[in-house]
Formats: sequence, structure tokens, C-alpha cells
Amino acid sequence: MPSIELAIFDCDGVLVDSERLTNSVFAGMLNELGLNVTLEDMFERFVGNSTSYCLDLIQTMLGRPVPDGFLDDYRSRCRDVLTKDLQAVSGVREAIEQLTIPYCVASSGDFEKMRLTLGITGLLPLFEGKMFSVIQVPRGKPEPDVFLFAAGTYGIDPSKVVVIEDTPVGVTAGVRAGMTVLGYAEMTPAAKLIGAGARSTFHEMSQLPGLIELLSAEV
Repeated sequence: MPSIELAIFDCDGVLVDSERLTNSVFAGMLNELGLNVTLEDMFERFVGNSTSYCLDLIQTMLGRPVPDGFLDDYRSRCRDVLTKDLQAVSGVREAIEQLTIPYCVASSGDFEKMRLTLGITGLLPLFEGKMFSVIQVPRGKPEPDVFLFAAGTYGIDPSKVVVIEDTPVGVTAGVRAGMTVLGYAEMTPAAKLIGAGARSTFHEMSQLPGLIELLSAEV
């Protein structure tokens, strides 16, 4: 395979340990609307998808339009809990600093959310000018658009890109882009990531630089 020339990170769950926090907020708000959902349901049905997809799914589940102000209320509650409790994924800063190739982040979240979470965790300086969002492309994950847009911006062929994702939805997007995907399995079962097409999985960020070097060394 061609040498790896670009690493694309997902944001939530890969760079910042936000998934549990924001989805606990989300589940609570859905329960307030009368939908009996658990945190496990959130990871099964919502995590990794775009905001528009999630809102459409909520409307389908409710059988009526999502209440006005729901998204603004969600963002406000998330801002409060993230500001208080958010941390970077353990070891991710050190892993990024060991990379010898260009890297960026491509998220299903918008720029405001990325800047908030990366700023709180102190990772924002590493990603200034290196952020891509699904709001820039026609389709969100699991479609490949945001990954292809990021690679195209760098002028790098998709076959020379490695994607680091933590959800089956994100893995599927990377595979559809024709990229190699490494699955971060700290919260999602490794078998689900492999089933979605991940080349391999890992549980500690300290493993990531070595895995990327191994991919580059393959022929």
C-alpha cells in the first residue's frame, strides 16, 4: 500500500473525552420529551452522526416536530457540563506530538463545538487551521464527504490517508473514502469497529504512532 501521508482524527471520543458527557445530556433531554432512552441507546443510534441526522431521528421517534429551542438548550447544557468536566483523551497530545506526518481533525460537529472542546482541553493550538466540519460538505458521516474534503485540501490521495475513528459510523465514512481506518476502541467494542471496516483497533493512544508507522512500512 502507499505510504501514509496524512492522519485525520475524529474529534469527539478520539481527541476529547466528550462522548459520555454530551450524550448523558442528550439522553436526559430526550427523556424529558417522553422518550425512554439510555446512554447505551445514544451510542447505538446517535453517536457519530450529524446534528441534522439526529434531529430527524428524534422527530421520527417523537412522531412530531422537535420543540423549538431544543438544539439551543442542548448546546447550552453541553457547554456547562463540558466547561466543568471535559478532558482530553488520555495520551492523545503525546501521540500527536510524535507524528511525523501532517494531521488534522474532521468532525460531525460544527466549528463552534470543536473550538469549545479543543479549547477547554488545551488541544486547540495543535489544530488551528487544521479543522474540518460536516457543515462544509453536502453529506455527513457515514458518507465520506468530510474526509475527502480534508484530504483534497491537503492535496493527498485518499489511499495515503489514515483515519482515526471511534464509532462504526465514522469508520464507515473513512472506508467509503478509500482510506485506511484505525479504530479507537476505548468505549466502542472493537468487534463493531472491525465490522464497519477498520483495519485494526487499539485501546491506548500511546499505540497510535507505532501503528501509523507500521502502515507506512507496508507494501
